[in-house]
Amino acid sequence: MQSISTKVEQIVSESAFLSEGLVRGLINLSELARQLQPQLESELWKPVGQAAVVMALRRLSERLPAHRGGDIVLGQRSAELTTRAELTVYTYRYSEDSYDCQRQLLALAAPQRGAFITVTRGVNEVMVICSRALTTVVEEVFSGERRLARLERLTAVTLHLDPAKCGTPGIYHAILKKLAWDKINLVNMICTYTELTILLEQSQTGAAFAVLSRMIEH
Repeated sequence: MQSISTKVEQIVSESAFLSEGLVRGLINLSELARQLQPQLESELWKPVGQAAVVMALRRLSERLPAHRGGDIVLGQRSAELTTRAELTVYTYRYSEDSYDCQRQLLALAAPQRGAFITVTRGVNEVMVICSRALTTVVEEVFSGERRLARLERLTAVTLHLDPAKCGTPGIYHAILKKLAWDKINLVNMICTYTELTILLEQSQTGAAFAVLSRMIEH
């Protein structure tokens, strides 16, 4: 059976907010212990005293790596942001015909200059992100495939990274953490070598753009 300290460490390690909050000394340990008590008692199958949880949290906070000052900067005047609105995301079950559908779709989309189209293949699914002008084409090409989801009216915010920053440890963690702290929900994300594209609901585009803009050095 796990000890209280081991279980507390597991819970904290699964939350970037709790980990950073403990390191920075931003969390009231007594209040956090009170909130964790029901979960700990349920998972450990025994009564758990608040004082024991506070002690476990205090010891854990002392062991966590100290916060290193200075947030990651995304670029030296070379990072930039672009947006594309009115996008639709389709997710289909992968099949033996998926490759032919993808090839046909890209061929039909090629003449439509300025339209956005990207296809991502996972293990069991295929995701298509496209401009609203291409939705009819996508649905026709994939008409014989099993559609799992369709999300409309999304916005893509693309961060063009400085190539020199691409090898920085924690670069994506720093970006996603900033967005999460501001309660910005990502519908999906796409990464290439120097580009990070996040898909958002239109209502959150402005907030996401502001967060990312603050991370770019001017």
